[in-house]
Amino acid sequence: QVQLVESGGDLVQPGGSLRLSCAASGSIFSIYAMGWYRQAPGKQRELVAAITSGGSTNYADSVKGRFTISRNNAKNTVYLQMSSLKPEDTAVYYCYADILSRVARMDYWGKGTLVTVSS
Repeated sequence: QVQLVESGGDLVQPGGSLRLSCAASGSIFSIYAMGWYRQAPGKQRELVAAITSGGSTNYADSVKGRFTISRNNAKNTVYLQMSSLKPEDTAVYYCYADILSRVARMDYWGKGTLVTVSS
Protein backbone atom coordinates (compact mmCIF):
# COMPACT_ATOMS: atom_id res chain seq x y z
CA GLN A 1 0.00 0.00 0.00
CA VAL A 2 1.39 3.39 -1.03
CA GLN A 3 0.42 6.60 0.75
CA LEU A 4 1.12 10.28 0.14
CA VAL A 5 0.81 12.61 3.10
CA GLU A 6 0.93 16.38 2.70
CA SER A 7 1.73 18.92 5.39
CA GLY A 8 2.39 22.63 5.73
CA GLY A 9 -0.92 24.20 4.77
CA ASP A 10 -1.85 27.23 6.84
CA LEU A 11 -3.37 30.70 6.93
CA VAL A 12 -0.89 33.29 5.69
CA GLN A 13 -1.08 36.99 4.88
CA PRO A 14 -0.70 38.29 1.32
CA GLY A 15 2.97 38.60 0.45
CA GLY A 16 3.90 35.86 2.88
CA SER A 17 5.59 32.51 2.36
CA LEU A 18 4.76 28.91 3.05
CA ARG A 19 6.41 25.55 2.45
CA LEU A 20 4.42 22.44 1.66
CA SER A 21 5.80 18.93 2.02
CA CYS A 22 4.57 15.60 0.73
CA ALA A 23 6.06 12.28 1.78
CA ALA A 24 5.44 8.99 -0.01
CA SER A 25 5.58 5.74 1.95
CA GLY A 26 4.83 2.08 1.43
CA SER A 27 6.06 -0.62 -0.93
CA ILE A 28 7.82 1.73 -3.36
CA PHE A 29 10.28 0.57 -5.98
CA SER A 30 10.67 3.84 -7.90
CA ILE A 31 9.15 7.30 -8.00
CA TYR A 32 9.04 9.08 -11.31
CA ALA A 33 7.35 12.48 -11.60
CA MET A 34 6.04 14.22 -8.49
CA GLY A 35 4.11 17.41 -8.24
CA TRP A 36 1.38 19.60 -6.88
CA TYR A 37 -2.11 20.45 -8.06
CA ARG A 38 -4.53 22.85 -6.42
CA GLN A 39 -8.25 23.36 -6.39
CA ALA A 40 -9.88 26.60 -5.36
CA PRO A 41 -13.56 26.78 -4.38
CA GLY A 42 -15.76 26.53 -7.45
CA LYS A 43 -12.84 25.92 -9.79
CA GLN A 44 -11.27 22.93 -11.49
CA ARG A 45 -8.13 21.31 -10.18
CA GLU A 46 -5.06 22.76 -11.89
CA LEU A 47 -1.41 21.82 -12.11
CA VAL A 48 0.82 24.07 -10.03
CA ALA A 49 4.25 22.49 -10.47
CA ALA A 50 5.87 19.19 -11.32
CA ILE A 51 9.34 17.71 -11.09
CA THR A 52 10.84 14.64 -12.74
CA SER A 53 13.10 12.13 -11.05
CA GLY A 54 16.00 13.87 -12.78
CA GLY A 55 15.05 17.26 -11.43
CA SER A 56 13.43 18.91 -14.47
CA THR A 57 10.64 21.24 -13.41
CA ASN A 58 7.46 22.65 -14.88
CA TYR A 59 5.31 25.47 -13.47
CA ALA A 60 1.95 27.02 -14.11
CA ASP A 61 2.35 30.53 -15.53
CA SER A 62 0.49 31.96 -12.55
CA VAL A 63 3.17 30.79 -10.09
CA LYS A 64 6.38 31.16 -12.09
CA GLY A 65 8.93 33.20 -10.20
CA ARG A 66 7.04 32.82 -6.92
CA PHE A 67 6.90 29.06 -6.29
CA THR A 68 9.75 26.55 -6.31
CA ILE A 69 9.31 22.79 -6.42
CA SER A 70 12.04 20.45 -5.21
CA ARG A 71 12.38 16.86 -4.09
CA ASN A 72 14.52 14.65 -1.88
CA ASN A 73 14.69 11.26 -3.56
CA ALA A 74 16.28 9.62 -0.53
CA LYS A 75 13.26 10.64 1.56
CA ASN A 76 10.62 10.11 -1.16
CA THR A 77 9.51 13.66 -0.49
CA VAL A 78 8.50 16.59 -2.66
CA TYR A 79 8.33 20.21 -1.50
CA LEU A 80 6.65 23.36 -2.71
CA GLN A 81 8.16 26.62 -1.51
CA MET A 82 5.62 29.38 -2.03
CA SER A 83 6.54 33.05 -1.79
CA SER A 84 4.81 36.35 -2.52
CA LEU A 85 1.52 34.62 -1.90
CA LYS A 86 -1.65 36.18 -3.24
CA PRO A 87 -5.29 35.71 -2.21
CA GLU A 88 -5.85 33.88 -5.50
CA ASP A 89 -3.40 31.20 -4.34
CA THR A 90 -5.98 30.14 -1.77
CA ALA A 91 -6.86 26.51 -2.48
CA VAL A 92 -6.52 22.95 -1.35
CA TYR A 93 -3.13 21.74 -2.56
CA TYR A 94 -2.80 18.10 -3.59
CA CYS A 95 0.39 16.17 -3.99
CA TYR A 96 0.73 13.47 -6.61
CA ALA A 97 3.43 10.99 -7.58
CA ASP A 98 3.95 8.51 -10.40
CA ILE A 99 5.07 5.44 -8.47
CA LEU A 100 6.16 1.94 -9.34
CA SER A 101 5.15 -0.23 -6.41
CA ARG A 102 5.10 -3.95 -5.78
CA VAL A 103 1.63 -4.01 -7.36
CA ALA A 104 1.80 -1.69 -10.36
CA ARG A 105 2.91 1.65 -11.72
CA MET A 106 0.29 4.36 -11.25
CA ASP A 107 -0.42 7.87 -10.01
CA TYR A 108 -1.04 8.28 -6.31
CA TRP A 109 -2.63 11.29 -4.65
CA GLY A 110 -2.58 12.82 -1.20
CA LYS A 111 -5.69 14.00 0.59
CA GLY A 112 -4.78 17.66 0.30
CA THR A 113 -3.68 20.50 2.53
CA LEU A 114 -5.46 23.85 2.75
CA VAL A 115 -3.62 27.07 2.00
CA THR A 116 -5.49 30.27 2.81
CA VAL A 117 -4.03 33.63 1.83
CA SER A 118 -5.89 36.41 3.57
CA SER A 119 -5.32 39.47 5.70
